[in-house]
This record gives sequence, C-alpha cells and structure tokens, in this order.
Amino acid sequence: MTASTAQAAAPTADWLHTRGNQIVDEAGNPVWLTGTNWFGFNATERVFHGLWSANMTEVTKSMADRGINIVRVPISTQLLLEWKAGQAGVSSGVNTYANPELAGKTTLQVFDAFLALCERFGIKVMLDVHSAEADNSGHIYPVWWKGSITSEQFYQAWEWVATRYRSNDTLIAMDVKNEPHGKAGETPRAKWDSSTDQDNFKAACETAGRRILAINPNVLILCEGIEIYPKNGTNWSSATGTDYYSTWWGGNLRGAAAHPVNLGANADQLVYSPHDYGPLVFNQPWFDKPFDKASLTAEVWTPNWLYLHDGNTAPLLIGEWGGRLGQDPRQDKWMTALRDLIVEKRLHQTFWVLNPNSGDTGGLLLDDWKTWDEQKYALLKPALWQHQNKFVSLDHQVRLGGAGSTTGISLGERYGTEPPSSEPPSTPPGTPSEPPAGECSATLRTLGSWAGGFQAEVTVRNTGSTAGRGWTVTWTYPSGTTVASLWNGVLSSPGPNVGVRNVDHNGAIAPGGSVVFGFVGSGAAATPSAVTCTRT
Repeated sequence: MTASTAQAAAPTADWLHTRGNQIVDEAGNPVWLTGTNWFGFNATERVFHGLWSANMTEVTKSMADRGINIVRVPISTQLLLEWKAGQAGVSSGVNTYANPELAGKTTLQVFDAFLALCERFGIKVMLDVHSAEADNSGHIYPVWWKGSITSEQFYQAWEWVATRYRSNDTLIAMDVKNEPHGKAGETPRAKWDSSTDQDNFKAACETAGRRILAINPNVLILCEGIEIYPKNGTNWSSATGTDYYSTWWGGNLRGAAAHPVNLGANADQLVYSPHDYGPLVFNQPWFDKPFDKASLTAEVWTPNWLYLHDGNTAPLLIGEWGGRLGQDPRQDKWMTALRDLIVEKRLHQTFWVLNPNSGDTGGLLLDDWKTWDEQKYALLKPALWQHQNKFVSLDHQVRLGGAGSTTGISLGERYGTEPPSSEPPSTPPGTPSEPPAGECSATLRTLGSWAGGFQAEVTVRNTGSTAGRGWTVTWTYPSGTTVASLWNGVLSSPGPNVGVRNVDHNGAIAPGGSVVFGFVGSGAAATPSAVTCTRT
C-alpha cells in the first residue's frame, strides 16, 4: 500500500483518547507519546530559552528528525492571563539575527509560530502550567494559586487556551499543573482526597479538566501526583512527617486508588502523569542502599504510580525524567532502569529536558543549543516510538520530520498496512511450525561510546520466504566487553559469548522485513568478526 493510500484511510483528525492503560487515535489504534520538554515560556523571558542564539525552526526540525513526537511546553498562568487580556509583549529573549522570522512578534505569536512548525514537522504539543507566576523559579511554589493569581483565574486561563486552540489538533494535551507538592505541616501544600478544599489537587485537576473538556472534549487531560500521602491510620491533619509516604514532587499518585480523578462524560481523556528523578536531583532514601530495576519497581514505582498502568486503570505519561550521565553510577543505573521500564511497559514519556541550561539535569542539547549530547540521546532513543527503523509521528498525514523525511513516518503510514488492534502486530496466521533454520541475517552497529561503555543496536532481517516464529543472534566480544542491559530482546548470555533471542512480540518477521534490538555494553566498544542469526 502506498503512503497516500494509507493516509486516505486514516482518521482526518489527530485527537487522542484513552482505552484502559493505552492512548489510542480516533480509529482505536494504540499510539506511543515519546518526547521531551522545552522550557522558557514559564520564565521571565516568556519565550523558549535558547532563542537568544538558536534558530527555532532548526531546533524544532532537529527534534523531529531525532524521533521526538511530542513536546511538553511549560508556561505560567500569569503569561496565559496576559495573552487572554491582549497584553502579549515582544520578548527580549529572542535574537532576531538568529531568528529573523520572529522579528517583531509577540510572545503569543512566537508560540503560534512554534505550533505551525510542529504541524509542519509532524510533532504534537502538550501545554503544562508550570507555575502561577512568570518566574524562572516559580515551580518551587507548591500550589496553583499565588498572590494576585487565584484558583479561579487558573481555571479561566485554561479555558482561554482551550477556546483559542480547540480546532488545532497540534495541541493535543494539557498538563493541568506541574508538580503540586508540600510536606507535612507546611502551608500551603497540595493534598489529595475527595474534599472540595482549595489545596486538594485531585479536585483542582477535575475542575480544570471538566472546564477544558466542556470547550474541547477531545484534548487529553494530564493529572500529576503530589509529594506526600497519609499512611493507613493517619490523615491530612497530621504534621508529623513519618505519618506520610513521601516521594518526588508530582510523583505521588497513591491517592488515585481510593480517590480517582473523575472527568465525568469525558473520562476517556484522563492520563495520570508522575515525575521521577535520580540521586543527582535529590538523594532519596532508596538511593542510599543497593537498588536495581526490580527493587525500584517494587518499592517506589509500583506503589506510587505504576499500579495504575498494571491494573489497566489509566495510561501513564512520565512527564519529567532525566539528568546528567557519567557523574554518579547510581544516577546512570536509575536512568537506565527507568528507561527500560518505559520501553518494557510502553509508558508514555517526555524527557527532561531539551535545554542545556537546566542546572540539575543538563539537556539533550549542549551549550551551543545546536549540538546533541549523543551519550544522553543514545540512552533515550530506545524509548522513542519506532517502527521498522523509522520514528513514528502522532500525525496521520505528516511524517515525523516533515514532507520527504527519510527518518520518520506518519501515523497513517504506520497503520496503513498493519492490523489496528494492537502494537506490535501478532504473529501472522499460517506460520509454519518448523521454519527452515539460518534464513536470517544480523548486523551489529555501534551507535556511540564513552569511557567504560557504549551503545549498539542489532538489525535482524528475515532473508527467507516465511515469517517464522522466532530468532536467536550470537556473537563473541573480546574479554572484558559484555552486554550490561538490553531491550527488545532476551539476553541469554551477556558475554563474551553473547546470545540474544526474540521477545514475544518480535519473533515473527515478515519475509524481507526486519526488527531491531539495542543494548548498552560495558567495557571497550568492539566490532565482532561475525554475528550469526538462526531462526527457530
């Protein structure tokens, strides 16, 4: 089927909805939201940071070319209210020599220009009220009202956004409030229960969500968690810290079990959105003892938020995760473990952050705002939606990367010749029970390396005439080089004699088709003399 035929059969609008723990398009096809954050509209500059030197078109195109299919844009209630009142100004944070197309544009016009670029390059956008005030440190304040900005104005700002962009399916999601938080005994602080109290974030997210959906019933509503939640036998009146379960700001969704967010008739627009970080952001107690992916899953992620996905209650989008690499082995271990969980569970995610000027995390871009941090990108890449080695857009008509892209495909192309019921597709019917062995090939490619480690990927191609049921790939590394972690495959031996077999969803490969698995290696990067593939 040609791309044009596939697109003709696709939905004409790109609005998304939820089904159990999945996000689906209007035809019911599962999608995977995988992107990053770009901050600045929340700060005093009132536009993206980096426009003081980088060209907005070039940055946006580079994100699309590298597989970012959604960008979370932090903003302030104060700026939204200024836009609502017709008070958008021209920001001094835009270098018009680097961005001549933005000369004279107000902050609102810059945002609209960004939306147009995203539409052109196949990227979708999520807006996040990061703080009440336009302040680089505004996110530190724990709640959604502050000073002259009231809760009602917070809701009205969201209604204005919903009204202005209700016919623009580039802006597909609204993250109601970034990281509500506050510890025991602090005032103000965010709580989670079924009251109508001003500081109950569950009620605030419901109220904002319902008021947004009354205007645009097709936009996704993201509700983050809070910081603490009372242990059994205690309640919110306690000022004793040990009476509460505590985690990251925005990362505690324990309350959603007994007090779920209720969006009424539009319940299929709800996405829960926790945040999670490593020890270089804050040394949480679980980092002071030996840990791995299994212990973090059991002790931290499942009780705080993963239960919502595992119980098929609602989708999860990890709105912030990320940080610096190569400075603390615990940090690298945490980030790899969470990345592996995201890939394993197909959790939606927006990586923190594109900006190199994020003090405690660094960014995907280096300080010149043009060069990508290849080590960090190599860690993120497996958690970006790919199909047959192409990045997948959330736009049914536009490829990720724009017209003529060779690195991305549109959502219409992704599902034009594939069954819509699941991702990835099931094994085709009529597969022989004993396919001939040896009719496959495997090619290993090193993507990047650093002191003591590297990342690589292996493309497994079916060179036979039947789909088969599975495959096994083997190769030999020099002494001291092993596979440390792996995705889209099952590691039977880490090395030096490495063995990898398929996982359930990628064992059957159509004749002439291919699948890719990736891994992070320990030791010096090396090119094996032979990589052998066997069909099973």
